Amino acid sequence: MKTVIRSVFALVVIFTATAAMAQPTSEAKRDRAYDRDLLPQREVIPYDHIREADVFWEKRVWRQLDFREKMNLPFTWPVDPFMDFIYKAIMNGELTAYSPLYDDFGEGTALTIEDIKNKYEGVDTTYTYDDETYEEKILLIPRQFDYQNIKKMQIKEDWIFDEETSTLVVRIMGMAPIIERIDPFTGEPIGDEIMFWLYYPDLRNILVRHEVFNEKNSARYITFEDIFEMRYFSSYIIKEDNVYDRFINSYAAGIDLVLESDRIKNEIFEFEHQLWEF
Repeated sequence: MKTVIRSVFALVVIFTATAAMAQPTSEAKRDRAYDRDLLPQREVIPYDHIREADVFWEKRVWRQLDFREKMNLPFTWPVDPFMDFIYKAIMNGELTAYSPLYDDFGEGTALTIEDIKNKYEGVDTTYTYDDETYEEKILLIPRQFDYQNIKKMQIKEDWIFDEETSTLVVRIMGMAPIIERIDPFTGEPIGDEIMFWLYYPDLRNILVRHEVFNEKNSARYITFEDIFEMRYFSSYIIKEDNVYDRFINSYAAGIDLVLESDRIKNEIFEFEHQLWEF
């Protein structure tokens, strides 16, 4: 009797194991030799506190960053385009956009999701004429946000010499994507305009979660937050704080505009150099 029970038990075990082997597994396959789970754990490193009494010197400048420059190509990375996830974060309520007319992020300048959606999405109505009947017709033109129309961005930043640490530090305060306006009929560009301003200290929490392709070493994460904090981008100065609140292109053009931009940039770094000159 015991022999029969053992035989039946053995057959049940064999049958169960065979059935388990025959069933396909739905477990996702790992595409790497190891699990990549450090990126979701990354957090923004807070800035050191700067006391007003320790600010020995300060200059505020505005820069323009062109995505089409070679050093700025990560902003157009097709896997996770910069302006694509920024726009989605605004639409999801994760990020607040501010009026393009003011860059001080003051009270009452915040835009609603509907404000942005109505401007960059929806349907435009226009009128046209039939070539054969010469009758007027209503033409509906759908509008969809396209991150590829954004090729430039303004950056507002403060350069500060901190007496406590004897260092020249830079703090980005805001960013403003510049969209290229396209004629819906001809498809030709008709000018640029600032979409909205974004408060960079709030934006850092989103940038730190989005990876940028590292062509030197695939094992090391680089995020968009790293690009801005490590100054791994190309830009040029378009304005410095002045009593007339004017941009460089309002009083210089051509090569003079470039030279004035370089003069302001060199003035910042020469200031720090001269502090330590003996």
